[in-house]
Amino acid sequence: MSGQKPAPFRLEEITIAGIHRALRTNQITCRSLVEQYLKRIEAYDKAGPALNAIVVVNPEALKEAEAKDRLLRQAIVSQPLFCVPTIVKDNFETIGLQSADGSLSLEGFISTRDAFQVKRIKEAGAIVLAKSNMAEFAFTPYETVSSILPGYTKNPYVLDRVTAGSSGGTAAAVAANFGAVGLGSDTGNSIRGPSSHQALAGIRSTMGLTSRSGVAPLNLLADIAGPMTRSLEDAVLMLQVIAGSDPDDPVTVAGTPLAQMFSPAGRPASLADYRTALQKDGLKGKRIGILRQAYERDTTDAEIVKVFLAAVEDMKRAGATIVDPVRVDLDQIRRQQGAGMCGGFKYDINRWLASHGGRAPVKDLAAIIQSRKFHPSVQRRLEQSQEGTENGPDTPACQAEAEYRAQVRAAVMKTMDAEKLDGFVYPTWSNPPRLIGDLNTPHGDNSQFFSPTTGFPAINVPMGYTRTNTLPAGITFFGRAWDEAGLIALAYGYEQATKHRRPPGIGSTR
Repeated sequence: MSGQKPAPFRLEEITIAGIHRALRTNQITCRSLVEQYLKRIEAYDKAGPALNAIVVVNPEALKEAEAKDRLLRQAIVSQPLFCVPTIVKDNFETIGLQSADGSLSLEGFISTRDAFQVKRIKEAGAIVLAKSNMAEFAFTPYETVSSILPGYTKNPYVLDRVTAGSSGGTAAAVAANFGAVGLGSDTGNSIRGPSSHQALAGIRSTMGLTSRSGVAPLNLLADIAGPMTRSLEDAVLMLQVIAGSDPDDPVTVAGTPLAQMFSPAGRPASLADYRTALQKDGLKGKRIGILRQAYERDTTDAEIVKVFLAAVEDMKRAGATIVDPVRVDLDQIRRQQGAGMCGGFKYDINRWLASHGGRAPVKDLAAIIQSRKFHPSVQRRLEQSQEGTENGPDTPACQAEAEYRAQVRAAVMKTMDAEKLDGFVYPTWSNPPRLIGDLNTPHGDNSQFFSPTTGFPAINVPMGYTRTNTLPAGITFFGRAWDEAGLIALAYGYEQATKHRRPPGIGSTR
């Protein structure tokens, strides 16, 4: 009806497209949007349910928003992330904001540069609203506890449950609508697992598609950084912005020794437009294999299996052919004995600290240990890392690791080719989120092997809920190297057919 007033603006669950629509129709200003997010952080992060997801809020956020409004008045809204308030994990270097990697040993460290992905989202118009809590040094996938903040980050769906790790702060903040979208990092789990535990979409891209420069490393053999969002469409919009080669991360540059060793073959000559893969019928005519060896174990939770089997039926109804069983033959693949460890935390963190030329509070891993400024739970991990060797890319240890990973890739591709698969699926976790502090019951993490070892992409989207329909569960779509578009089509088709995402009850306006 002409002249009808637009519906009142609701912050909760707003998408990037929704923000841009509200800006264009004068429902909101960029400043008022940022103010609303800041009010939610104030009300629910340290007060109220006290999620404890935010380390520091950007004191310049409102000024940055006002600058966006000036552009808006000139009708300049062409940037893909214009005025999108973003939550950034504490291990991303961010000009003007502390980047402590979750550790008191790095308290007060403010980098003089932005991480590549932070720089990219800023250039695309985003506002870094806040830095989020994380598992210290990104060590654990099981919970989000650091030494930079007292206490655990809580799961906004059920406050006595974990967020998973290590990007649990970003996940909790995005799920609770503290920001529009978020950035996390994933070495073995930490984009996909927290996304599963908080009903989010999370993309772990092909090794070499997105740069890790400016992200404090855990293990560069497997580290990936990327989007965590409430909708897969938003994650794809972010991926389109952050993907691309970066000379400061040689694994993203075709032909470099690191890319040849640790990035899968077949890198395309140009970047795809992943947005074209956002098709509601993305499952139609596709062949999807159930990767049971990724999730079946004695401790797999019966409710997770029930929800997953329902997801499989949903995929069939959406036009997919399900291939079950399928198996990746790994029986004869072994790491070379006695070759030693390639890279690892000691090697990578020492070089990252050295790259800051003495500006960081500690100069190396030995100084971190000597400082005693870390959570007691990570002490042994730090000490074991310090006791280890430092083998760089040109050592026999790294050559042996590269050969092992190539064999695993070949085994995965052999199965996919033989079964003519477009992708695999499995529950992201085999068990619901644990109680905070519980490290005894089964964790259920299914993410540590296939994607990190091959460097192939994996996407998590919400699959449903367990425990009287309260605890989120996620499904992983895993596929071929450089085929983000194909994998997005599968995951988006499923997401749109099921629409399992719902906000937690915190501060709900609906």
